[in-house]
Amino acid sequence: MGSPDIAVIGAGIVGLAAAHELRRRGASVTVYESGRPGHGQSAGSSRIFRHGHADPRMIDYAVESREAWRRWEDEFGTRLIAPDGALSLGPGASSMLAALAEREGIDASVADATVLAERLPVLAAYEGPGLVDMSGGSIDTIRAISSLTSSVGDGLVGDVVLSVRPLPGGGVEVRAANGCRNHDAAVVAAGRGTQALARGAGLSLPVESRAHVRVSFAPRSPLGSLATLQDTSGAFGEAGVYAAAYPDRSAYGVGLAEDVPTAEDGAMLAPDGLAEHVERVIDYVKRALPGLDPDPVGFVHCWATRLPWGDDGVAVWTAGDIAFLAGHNLFKHAPALGRELAATVLDGEVPELLRPEARFGRA
Repeated sequence: MGSPDIAVIGAGIVGLAAAHELRRRGASVTVYESGRPGHGQSAGSSRIFRHGHADPRMIDYAVESREAWRRWEDEFGTRLIAPDGALSLGPGASSMLAALAEREGIDASVADATVLAERLPVLAAYEGPGLVDMSGGSIDTIRAISSLTSSVGDGLVGDVVLSVRPLPGGGVEVRAANGCRNHDAAVVAAGRGTQALARGAGLSLPVESRAHVRVSFAPRSPLGSLATLQDTSGAFGEAGVYAAAYPDRSAYGVGLAEDVPTAEDGAMLAPDGLAEHVERVIDYVKRALPGLDPDPVGFVHCWATRLPWGDDGVAVWTAGDIAFLAGHNLFKHAPALGRELAATVLDGEVPELLRPEARFGRA
C-alpha cells in the first residue's frame, strides 16, 4: 500500500501547517491555493502569540502550540516569535495572570510602570492593571509562511477550487478551475472560502464573516523592544485594541477588536466602516502610543470568520474523508492545529477538543 494521497485546500498558515505535518507523517500532499501563500486571512507582517484566553482549555493548548513553534524554529533554523513579550492591559489582567501562573511553561508577571517602559516604550503613561507574558510575542508571519511553503515544495498547486466532495466508495473529489483529481482525503482550511466548500459537501457551518482592518505605524526612533499589546482598559478611549510588531520593529500594526459587518456575498453593509475604523485607530495611537508617528505606513484588510461561541472559537467538521476547519484568531495555534488536522484525515477521527460540540475557545 502506497502513501496516503491528501489534498489541502488553502495555503494560509493553518493549511500549510497541516501539509507540513502530513508530509512528516509520510503522506503525499497537494496544496491548492488560488493566490500567493499566506495572502488571505494570514496576510500581514505579524500576529500576536499569547497564552491568555477566556477558555482555560485554550491556555493549555497555547502552551502546546508555543512548544511547537519552538520546534519549527529549530527545524527551519530561524526565529519565528520575537522575545519582546506580550502585554495585556485592563480589568481582567489580574485574574488572567492567576490562570497563567497555574501552568508550567508560561513566564507571566505583573506589568508595572517599569515593565511597561521597558517592554513597550512607545506606550503613554498607564497606571491600571496589566500583565506581561514573556513567553509570548510577535509572530514573524512572513518567515513562517515562507518556511512552510518551502517545505511543501512542488506540492503547491496554483488553482481555484470550486468544489470538494466525498466519494461513495471513500476518498474525495477536488474540482478546480484547471482540472479534477481524486485524493484519499482532504483538509479544507480556506478561510472565508471554507463555508461555501462545506455547503457543497452537505454541511452548514455556523460561520459569520466580517471585514477587518489593521493599520501600521512607524516608531519615532529605533527601539530595543516592542511587545505585543492587548488593551481592554478603556484608559485611552477604546475598550478593545490589539497590536503586534514587525520582525525588525520598523512598524507596529494596530487594530480594533471590532469588525465591519458584511452580507453573505461579502458586500459591505457599512460602506464607510473600514475607513471609520482606521480613523479610530489613528486617534488611539495619538492618545495611547505617542512613541509612534500617527501617519499610517501600511494597511492590512482581511476577512474575520467567527463561530458563535467566541472570538477565539475553532472547530472541525467532517463529511466523509474531508475535514473542514473554521474559526478565528488561529495563527498562534497553527502548529497544533496542523497536527490535529493531519491526525483527523490520517487516523479517521476528529480530536475531541476540536469537535463542534466541545465549543473550544468559548468566551
